[in-house]
Amino acid sequence: MILTENKFYANANWSDPCELTEVPDSNMVELFDQNGYRLTHLEVLYGESNQQLPVEHRKEMTIKKDWFVQEEKTSGAVLNHAALFERKGYDGEALNQLKEWAKINNTLYKLVRYRSKWGIDFSMDYTDQDGNALEVLHYEFDGFDYSEILEMKLKLEPLILSTDWEFAAKKLLSQKDKWHHLDFFAQSDYKCAFFGLGSERFKMVAWE
Repeated sequence: MILTENKFYANANWSDPCELTEVPDSNMVELFDQNGYRLTHLEVLYGESNQQLPVEHRKEMTIKKDWFVQEEKTSGAVLNHAALFERKGYDGEALNQLKEWAKINNTLYKLVRYRSKWGIDFSMDYTDQDGNALEVLHYEFDGFDYSEILEMKLKLEPLILSTDWEFAAKKLLSQKDKWHHLDFFAQSDYKCAFFGLGSERFKMVAWE
């Protein structure tokens, strides 16, 4: 497991206007993701204007950076993903531009009212030659307070690096009767408690 040097962008908001010369139509903000990190077409343009280029993630555009990486493995503890996510609000000229456009196209208030949000997402799986397959830990934590998310990131990093994931997976397998019958959220709470963590917190709606 390798901890990357990637960090969140320092700015909370996008300030520079995008280069569109006409009022964006509703298609530019279609399928707006109220509680996640998927960017609309218009948000992608603002990212480009503010030199923070979105990347493709699961066929969607988002502001994402690798958090941990792992050499390729096909058995044992295999990292599914570990990423830093963020989504920007607006201020300065960008906000003024959106407010003017929103008077004509009210759907743009979705961006005007959006609060900046940050998130961390770690997922470790396990498979073996006996046919076992399980999610050892999947921990997502979102928030609107940058310092809170950064604190959680720094708290998790030594735990992730020091954990023997093969041992942890086998221990969880030995306790399968205690968690396998539980629903999604209860399983998550069980595994978080196993690693000494509080519950996950994600899918927070970011409109003011």
